[in-house]
Amino acid sequence: MSDAKPDTPAADHRWLLLAVVGTAQLMIVLDTTIMNIALPSAQRELGFSTSDRQWVITAYALAFGSLLLLGGRISDLVGRRWPLVIGLLGFAGASALGGAAPSFGWLIGARAIQGVFAALLAPAALSTLNVTFPSGADRGRAFGVYAAIAAGGSVVGLILGGALTEWLSWRWCLYVNLFFAVPAAYGAYAYARGSDERVKTSLDLPGAALATTGLFCLVYGLSNAQQESWGATLTIAMFAACVLLLGAFVLVELRRRDPLLPMRLLADRNRAASYSSIAIAFAGMFSAFLFLTYFLQTSLDFSPLKTGISFLPLSAGVAIAAGLTNVRLLPKFGPRPLVPLGFLFAAGGMLWLAQITPASTYSADVLGPIILLGLGLGFAFAPCLNAATDSIDESDAGVASAMVNTSQQIGGAVGTAVLSTIFTTAVADYIAENAHTRALVAQAAVHGYTTAFSVSAALFAAGLLLSAVVLRSGPLAGSARSAAVA
Repeated sequence: MSDAKPDTPAADHRWLLLAVVGTAQLMIVLDTTIMNIALPSAQRELGFSTSDRQWVITAYALAFGSLLLLGGRISDLVGRRWPLVIGLLGFAGASALGGAAPSFGWLIGARAIQGVFAALLAPAALSTLNVTFPSGADRGRAFGVYAAIAAGGSVVGLILGGALTEWLSWRWCLYVNLFFAVPAAYGAYAYARGSDERVKTSLDLPGAALATTGLFCLVYGLSNAQQESWGATLTIAMFAACVLLLGAFVLVELRRRDPLLPMRLLADRNRAASYSSIAIAFAGMFSAFLFLTYFLQTSLDFSPLKTGISFLPLSAGVAIAAGLTNVRLLPKFGPRPLVPLGFLFAAGGMLWLAQITPASTYSADVLGPIILLGLGLGFAFAPCLNAATDSIDESDAGVASAMVNTSQQIGGAVGTAVLSTIFTTAVADYIAENAHTRALVAQAAVHGYTTAFSVSAALFAAGLLLSAVVLRSGPLAGSARSAAVA
């Protein structure tokens, strides 16, 4: 364990550094959704096909998800200051290239470059937060803010994407990142430190190659399963390659003195349960975003901007629960009672949503469930985020933080792919089993949504059981140490 000093030149600058880290995380998360609403406009202007459209999202996710572990270890090796600065400026440059794209291929390349710099930036941001706020009440406040941004930033992306597309152009969904990244890069350069925390080891190149290609195969396989089928030859080949590559990665890591991912990180019960719970939380959350967005726009005829605004109560629920949990409850009770409670709320919200019908309204049938879902995600995600990085050696802070982001990305990708397949199957079965009427298509779509919401509720229930069994009782080690010092 490490009694880390603040990662800033003066403790007074910690909150400015939190603003930098929060801005970086917001930019990363909102870019997972901001282009969703802009896609139809971009497709009309650049002339790419509907089958190719998904690559605007997938190119970012592939580069981001597959390079996260490597990006995390780089921040451990060189310190956190320069990965933050380079990651922010590189992300801004890639966003400018994408906004100026004259063709589809140019846009896809820019999105992939965005993902590369996001993989460098995201672990550096969280590990900076971890060493800047090593313990005490301030750590709870800082991680509460970060958790609210991480879980609610996708909603900001929906709102911002809708507003920019309606009022300006789809290109501003990319240009807007310059307004986040450039000031944050200046703040990172001015306030972040870390050159004295470099790890005096070499980079694990074999592990990096295996992890990167293995995660690439997983994300690509999930994307192909969503677009083609789970039984498609390419999907099966990607999953098989993923299993072989990640299996080889584990064997290599167990034998190296300087592993990319030290297996001791996963041997800790709290950390392992936290990574798993984060993956489950994001799988359920991304599915809620996906299917509720369709329901609001196709069944309730909401505009893109109104759809984004409709998710604000969910973000409010996340922010309230995350702040209350990390500041008041987590130091006293630890994560074990809080994370299962969060999953219970989230499962209840999804079951409530599973009762919608073609005649449902937002105020009567959607508002209550998404508030409950937001509270549940805040209670579940915020303690896991804290526990995953609690009392971690500074030499491992980057890769431990990368595992948090990897859990988010893989969880979201798996949840989206699996639940999209379930939705499609449910719609097809409903149409096949019912008489063809004018209202059949709308009824079948709602049946697909409710089926997906029910499965999401079961997923959250699994998270409840896992967290209740695996998480340790009592306060986190960092909280206990702070109490002893006080």
